[in-house]
This record gives sequence, C-alpha cells and structure tokens, in this order.
Amino acid sequence: MKNAIFALYASMQRRTKIKTMMNKNTVLSWATFIMIVVGLGLIFLGAFRYNEVAGWGFASVGIGFFAIAWVFNALKGRV
Repeated sequence: MKNAIFALYASMQRRTKIKTMMNKNTVLSWATFIMIVVGLGLIFLGAFRYNEVAGWGFASVGIGFFAIAWVFNALKGRV
C-alpha cells in the first residue's frame, strides 16, 4: 500500500514538472512580449512625460528595445 501511494505521488510530481517546463521558444516569446511592453512604455514616457531633450533619449532607447525584441522574435525556432 505504501509503495502504491509513493508511485502515485511520484507520477503526479512528474506530470506537474512537464506542465510547468518552458522550452526555448516559449522563453523567447515571453522575452519578446516583455521587451515590446517596456519599449512602448519608454516611448510613451519620452513622448508624453518629458518635453525637453530627455524625451529623445527615452524614445530612442524604446526603439532599441523594439530592435532587440525583433531579434528575439527572429530567433524563435532557430535556437
């Protein structure tokens, strides 16, 4: 009886590990999504919060985040 309970627990534990595991494409997808959100935030900060020269810096860094997100998206399926 004790071995059967242990085997059931071990099989349940294996199933949960498989469900929570992320492969490389999933990680790159999440990284791309996060980079796009941060890039949009920086561009909006540069456009609406700072009216002086500092706004140009925020906007250019936001565009850089878009470029890196584009690279992450291009890497999906190749890594």
